[in-house]
Amino acid sequence: MRFALSLLALLAAAPAHAEVMASAPGGFAVKESFQTAAAPATVWAILVVPSRWWDSEHTWSGSAANLTLEPKAGGCWCETLPDGGSAQHMAIDFVEPGKTLRMRGTLGPLGSLAVTGVMGISIAPDGAGSSVTLTYLVGGYIPVDIQSIAPSVDTVLAAQMARLKAAAESP
Repeated sequence: MRFALSLLALLAAAPAHAEVMASAPGGFAVKESFQTAAAPATVWAILVVPSRWWDSEHTWSGSAANLTLEPKAGGCWCETLPDGGSAQHMAIDFVEPGKTLRMRGTLGPLGSLAVTGVMGISIAPDGAGSSVTLTYLVGGYIPVDIQSIAPSVDTVLAAQMARLKAAAESP
């Protein structure tokens, strides 16, 4: 519930950003990308530690410090919750260190729907820095207006990618 309320609060405060690539009654696709002066190895080192860049307002526990990510096939992007609880946000299914991270799962309120999601994050050299692209494809049985949800998900992911960029560029 906290996550859903935080999502709604962010949507009210943040302008639409980035790109909803496609949206239909059965799903949607969003894409976020940025260029950074940070080298691919630096971006990767930050990416695989979500507690360093993910916004605490978009966690179940209220603290990004509770997030972990195991960058290996079968690994977990998980969160420790109070009183011994836990949440698996996504399962890692493909890793090419320094270049590609692909995960399956749903974030936030999407987890209560009968959908699945595939998120890919790629990092490529771009001059002295890097080009980073995130795609998130979501589909399945969706008993709500998914086309109205896609811009919200896009806005949240755009904010997270801005945080990743800032973390990669900070000393």
